[in-house]
Amino acid sequence: MNQDNHSPSASAEQTPPPDRKRAFIHNVHRVRTACKWVIIALLTGLVIGAVGIAFSHGMEWATTMRKSYPYLLFGLPIAGIIIVSLYYLFHDKHNRGTNLVISAIHSGEEVPFHVAPIMFIATILTHLCGGSAGREGAALQIGASIGNQIGKLFRFNENDQRVMIMCGMSACFAALFGTPMAAAIFSMEVISVGVMYYAALVPCVLSALVAHALAGRFGVTYETFPLHDIPAFTVPNAGLVIVLSILCAVLSILFCEILHRTAHFFRERISNHFLRAITGGCIIIVLTLLVGTNDYNGAGMDVIEHCFETGEVFPFAFVLKMIFTAITLGCCFKGGEIVPTFYVGATFGCLFAMITGFDAQMCIAIGMGSLFCGVTNSPIASLLICFELFGYEGMPFFLLAISFSYMLSGYRGLYSSQKILYSKFKTTYMGKNTR
Repeated sequence: MNQDNHSPSASAEQTPPPDRKRAFIHNVHRVRTACKWVIIALLTGLVIGAVGIAFSHGMEWATTMRKSYPYLLFGLPIAGIIIVSLYYLFHDKHNRGTNLVISAIHSGEEVPFHVAPIMFIATILTHLCGGSAGREGAALQIGASIGNQIGKLFRFNENDQRVMIMCGMSACFAALFGTPMAAAIFSMEVISVGVMYYAALVPCVLSALVAHALAGRFGVTYETFPLHDIPAFTVPNAGLVIVLSILCAVLSILFCEILHRTAHFFRERISNHFLRAITGGCIIIVLTLLVGTNDYNGAGMDVIEHCFETGEVFPFAFVLKMIFTAITLGCCFKGGEIVPTFYVGATFGCLFAMITGFDAQMCIAIGMGSLFCGVTNSPIASLLICFELFGYEGMPFFLLAISFSYMLSGYRGLYSSQKILYSKFKTTYMGKNTR
């Protein structure tokens, strides 16, 4: 009996097989990893959500002051000097903006902590004095910078640092713009066209939801544009939407070209950053006086609201906004390109409605979603933004428009560090940067 108890077969029955032990260890590791990211994402959402709240209120203050005191426009060159001085102070005069954030996720570069406070101050100054820029691009950089620092605090490795940068981007975007679904996906999707970093899904989702809830709790309000009397999804209506989305795809290429070429022109012609900021500020002042309106200064959400309310717009509003934004961002002022993109898409969509007689609100919504997709190459985030801004009832139109815009917008984009990993037309690997 004793010999039987110590036989090899008995020992094999008492000792778990190696595969089962390995599976058990892997499952424990997965649970620990999940718990780690849940805790970190909640912390990130709270910290960056608080920063996003302060940034949102600062932007509201700047916009209110600019509208109340129009003469602040003449301080734009001075604001440019202050912004450039801040970057010189931190030895970062060649700041790469959101491109640095995308490169950090691709190659493990650092997103310095000073990016957050400088972008915070510089964007508010730009808006206070009438520069034409958005705020979400600034939110992406602020969130990425703080997320990177939280990762360093916990001594994360390079791979986890990338997740933290995306987590921070999602949190600040959600807190500022109020679209947590799109915010969670956009930070993963915008990095590489054709591939998403799904490993960051849980951290990005949780941080976005927490930051959004915290911002709402502390009085941050968001613009939404629920559509009324949505037209029937018929073949003629679908045809009009396809035409509009194709035009928006072409417009997205034009917008990206104007932004990049204008920035390159000013860099080549005026190498001194201070002089470039002064020149850009003076040009914006002159252009504003020439057009006789402040509709093209700031982010322009009030113009988008006007389009939805009246269905009318100045025919060349989308062209002027592109010019104002390109000069502002090309001359050392800070902000973002996303709200100006919505502005251009909304005004162009409104013009399309005026010409064709199709439903104005639907055309405006399609213009905003399609153009955003075209310039960011992010179809899933674009679809989610449409749902969160305009409601789900227009889903067939949104889905159709965004798919055509994505396919036909080519390989250009707002961010030159964004990589096109897979073709938009074939299931083939490309591995090149956007232009």
